[in-house]
Amino acid sequence: MAGIKEVASRAGLSVATVSRALSGKANVSARSRQLAQEAARELGFVPSYHASSLASGRNHNIGLVVPSVNRWYFSSVLEGVSEALLDAGYDLTLYNVGDQPERRRSVLSDFLLRKRLDAVIAVALVLGEDEIQQLLAVHRPIVGIGGALPRASTIRIDDERLARLATDHLIRLGHTRIAHMTGDANLNRDFKLPGIRQRGYEAAMRASGLAVHPEWRVAADFTVQGAYAAARRMLGTASERPTAVFAASDEMAVGAILAAREFGLQVPYDLSVVGMDGHELGETFGLTTISQDPRGQGRLAARTALELLGETRHDSDGGPAPQVAIAQEYPTEFVIRTSTAVPPEPAHG
Repeated sequence: MAGIKEVASRAGLSVATVSRALSGKANVSARSRQLAQEAARELGFVPSYHASSLASGRNHNIGLVVPSVNRWYFSSVLEGVSEALLDAGYDLTLYNVGDQPERRRSVLSDFLLRKRLDAVIAVALVLGEDEIQQLLAVHRPIVGIGGALPRASTIRIDDERLARLATDHLIRLGHTRIAHMTGDANLNRDFKLPGIRQRGYEAAMRASGLAVHPEWRVAADFTVQGAYAAARRMLGTASERPTAVFAASDEMAVGAILAAREFGLQVPYDLSVVGMDGHELGETFGLTTISQDPRGQGRLAARTALELLGETRHDSDGGPAPQVAIAQEYPTEFVIRTSTAVPPEPAHG
């Protein structure tokens, strides 16, 4: 079987360049990577990742920790991370910790510390100081998606500002009776996303001198079905019906639209609805929303982890030196469709 020296000779490259190219490292030109890969295929050369890991201390494996994989946002992030890692020749180990604290503790204190991972990407999880210290102690770069993590690189959006922007859109259209669909108590763990977006809604209402009626603030579970049921209750029992709804997720916005239709309300002529996320359902329902592109966030998180690994220098003990944390705000897009319009004229008679 051909060895790496034969591959280097066939490609016209140095052994070091071929080694970097076939191991997925970033500091190789696209042309050199292509030449190395073609030569390896022609000679039937398969890199030994075991030998490579022994030589470099790398496992070509990055861990992704998520609360759930059956939610659209987390599955979209997973797709983006997986795409970027596959392109770089890295494996992905997925840890779906759910809502069980003991499972999360076992992942962070046991699985991640076996040194089988080169880096960790944590999605929508607050890591405690002791958990971060554990990961830093074994020199593993940490990348967080969804909020600030002390001394870890993070990718986030400004949820409060964007929620205020979505609410201001309804206010500028002339709406004064604006309801808000937020998350239930179970969703306010960790980064407390529903509460953050609710703060943005309330700030916009206060700034415009508008009242926030308790009966216009309803909680659901960030799903279409849960929001549909919650919106039906609100629309069927509120003493004064709102003319607009800001939902803290696109799936909840779709649930509100479906509930409105059952009450014979036309969206947007009787009820305007705005969401937040950029879900694929948004286009189908003509939903005005703020797109945060979770798939792109996943790709950026993976690239950030790979860059941290590529830039790693070794300290005096031979291990990778600590990395400087990078905080990145991911760009969003306000997508205005047909679910929002000026409020209906008040009835006379």
